[in-house]
Amino acid sequence: MMLVAGLIFLFTTRSKHSRLDTALFLQADGSADPRFHFMSPWQLAATPSAVRFDSPMGSADSALVYNAQKFWEMNEARHGHHTGDDLNGIGGMNTDLGDPVFATADGLVVHAGQPSPGWGNVVIISHRTMKGEILQSMYAHLLDFKVKPGDLVSRGQRIGSVGTANGYYPAHLHFEMRASDGVDLGAGYAANPLNHLDPMKTVTDLRNASPDALSPAPLAMILKEN
Repeated sequence: MMLVAGLIFLFTTRSKHSRLDTALFLQADGSADPRFHFMSPWQLAATPSAVRFDSPMGSADSALVYNAQKFWEMNEARHGHHTGDDLNGIGGMNTDLGDPVFATADGLVVHAGQPSPGWGNVVIISHRTMKGEILQSMYAHLLDFKVKPGDLVSRGQRIGSVGTANGYYPAHLHFEMRASDGVDLGAGYAANPLNHLDPMKTVTDLRNASPDALSPAPLAMILKEN
């Protein structure tokens, strides 16, 4: 009897929330929600090796960019730890609105769009390290973006512009690095890091060049020739 009651309760609960579950995975037009998208075998195979990583807005050493809110800083107002780095132009506030944002390394674009007003425009790029690990870089609150899913991008290629997430915040780039093979936008604050990496530390560790080295990405030259 208890088993039957349990099954009835489960069925009733699932029926009651079935529309919520559907909305979670399907958008209004019926297409898949990119927040729950796992990369296909083709996308994994198409992700190029990244021999070098650079900061998406220039390094702090350039005296043009500063990190306004660092990775995993506790934000009491948001009740969580910051999941990325907030990179700002040195002038602060909206002085960097429209400034270029560059791909941190060679990679494959796996998401480009606006998942919610609070995120604004978001670009996510998949990278393969020299050890074969799949990482993703995420660029959020963009004013605009110049790439689309499936595009191969080279390190230093402009992918968008610094924005305000539809006026939700002063202009800045919310930059994340993740160890992931799925497109999971998540939230900007969390209780556990899960697959989030310290963005600027990861870029520094994978730079594979001296701090003052300036050189174009080999992929950029290949893409230009084609």
